[in-house]
Amino acid sequence: MSPNIIDINKISYDYNRLNEDGTVKEVIRALNAADLHVAPGDFITILGANGSGKSTLAKHINALLCPTEGSVTVDGNDTSDEDKILEIRQCAGMIFQNPDNQIIGTVVEEDVGFGPENMGVPTKEIWDRVEESLKTVGMYKYRKSSPNKLSGGQKQRVSIAGVLAMHPKCIIMDEPTAMLDPQGRREVIRAARALNYVEGITIILITHYMEEAIYSNRIFVMDKGQIAMQGSPKEIFSRPKELKAHRLTIPQSTEVAIRLKEQGVKLPDGILSGKELVAELLNLNA
Repeated sequence: MSPNIIDINKISYDYNRLNEDGTVKEVIRALNAADLHVAPGDFITILGANGSGKSTLAKHINALLCPTEGSVTVDGNDTSDEDKILEIRQCAGMIFQNPDNQIIGTVVEEDVGFGPENMGVPTKEIWDRVEESLKTVGMYKYRKSSPNKLSGGQKQRVSIAGVLAMHPKCIIMDEPTAMLDPQGRREVIRAARALNYVEGITIILITHYMEEAIYSNRIFVMDKGQIAMQGSPKEIFSRPKELKAHRLTIPQSTEVAIRLKEQGVKLPDGILSGKELVAELLNLNA
């Protein structure tokens, strides 16, 4: 048995573009022999420009889609096996772009308890899980609140708590900050980092914000339905020309560091954050 929690082996996925009468206009290949292997406890980021296939790949991990070719295995279960779908979705929870599409309860704690209740978890344990999950994402004090009164970042943290209450081994976050302001984005990424570091939950983050990717231990860059680059954040963001070829940029602090190096400032490769850049500049003057 594979030591990985996720094994994606040479998957391809085709979808049909239809004419107005419902006949097939063309077949579009969204994924093309994509490979991805994720170990338990990893925090990986999947980057890619629009149309690169990153969200299509994410939906395969949660068995929302099944590959046209190749195979996807989640915690030892093949996603093509319909008898294993429930196990797969309990293992790999999914967070989407818009938290309003995931929140269905009128009170925060009821919403978070909805998933475990559907799984048949005993009532006492449901409330234990709700309390534990809300505390983990820093939303326990809002447990009696209406989700409608929360900010975007707070709603997304409630969505994460709802998935967390189902005790998944892995959480797939498909552009979870795309609709949030900068503060909301920071809240969600902070929650994801805590889940990974403190709880040991495997995190798969799909994003187009380069600054969010710096916290992962591995980055996969997608283009044309394939994994085009992979490596640590330092390795990936030290290759700005390659990233540009895949229609991606680099974190702002990395860009500033590169410009300073071009002006003769002696800085190391792979600076990722403003904090790191400031520390290196202070070392020059020490």
